[in-house]
Amino acid sequence: MNVSLRPALPGPAMTREQFLEWDGHEAGRWEFDGVRPVPMTGVSREHGRIVTRIIRALANRLDGAVWDILTDCGLATVGGKVRYPDVQVTRTEGPGSAKLIPGTMVVFEVVSPSSVRTDRVDKVREYAAVASICRYVVAEQSAAVLTVYHREDGSQDWRPLPLAAGDVLELPELGIAVPVDEIYEGVAFPGDDAPAG
Repeated sequence: MNVSLRPALPGPAMTREQFLEWDGHEAGRWEFDGVRPVPMTGVSREHGRIVTRIIRALANRLDGAVWDILTDCGLATVGGKVRYPDVQVTRTEGPGSAKLIPGTMVVFEVVSPSSVRTDRVDKVREYAAVASICRYVVAEQSAAVLTVYHREDGSQDWRPLPLAAGDVLELPELGIAVPVDEIYEGVAFPGDDAPAG
């Protein structure tokens, strides 16, 4: 996800509920840092391609009557924060009008230059604190590389697992596995003459 390095908007502090009401009426894309809205930048074509490949890979393997594969939906994290993961998967039912998705089990973020620290540090901590999230997958744009954060033996601590082209992303909580190459099919990397795959 692209979160701007610009600071949160000045002004009075908000609650999470006030932010969700405010966000529905504002132009642009925002996350909530627990106090104020933080603007999100636009995404690149390659970012969009990777997100699309992730959604397609999941949709081809998961029963849509059981699982929801969502993009740009809110996720409540620690400290009253609201994040909008690139992709999240849940089997928890809820109203279509819900602004926050409960029971998220797997989260994907595609790293952008403006979101490196947020995705690799802040969100690792925040998502680890959400009990329902079993796996957090960080996808690079510069190469076919994933970092998979997962819990082992019921621990609250994340264990990182790097994956590269030729490896397989195991998602046991969803009962599926996805080749890393499938996520990066047709994606052009910096310095490449042609897209991967």
